[in-house]
Amino acid sequence: MKACESCSERVKIGCNHKKMPVLSRAIGLLFIYLPILTLPFVITSAYLTYFSLKLVGAENVKTWGDFLPDRASHRYDLKSQVTMDGTFKLSLAQSKLYWILNCTWYCPYSVALFEWHAYLVKVVENWWCPFTHSRKDGYTDGAIDQSFWHIYPGDKAKLHEDDKNNPIFTETPEKQETQQTPEK
Repeated sequence: MKACESCSERVKIGCNHKKMPVLSRAIGLLFIYLPILTLPFVITSAYLTYFSLKLVGAENVKTWGDFLPDRASHRYDLKSQVTMDGTFKLSLAQSKLYWILNCTWYCPYSVALFEWHAYLVKVVENWWCPFTHSRKDGYTDGAIDQSFWHIYPGDKAKLHEDDKNNPIFTETPEKQETQQTPEK
């Protein structure tokens, strides 16, 4: 049976996991937690980007908290957390605390951090570089009122028409004058 069109881009992992050697899976699990060592640098980078935007005049910039899921939306708490049957005694998969720390703290905070950081970088890109490219449509979540180039009329005039009027970095695009010829 052929997979549906919308599923063809999915990452295939569940169908392969049990086929992988236990050592491979253990190393993969270790690699999930090593990025914790980089989190202080990513957090610092995100906040530096956030404050750089504030220092150049940005308002209404989203915060890290805007990307976090509501605590009440988590299905489980420590009392009701489900666990897995461990493959060996003392497996972390048997601990409720392990799953709570992963699924309520590590994963949502990490995902939110990287989504926030990506959003901030898109805002920066839209501010300093309002030049269209093949991936620019993906920057709409970092849309701004006007770019750096748009606030200087002489420099705005140098931009390509599509860049002058792109709604990602121009809240009020110029109306292009069209000459209408009277009907005969």
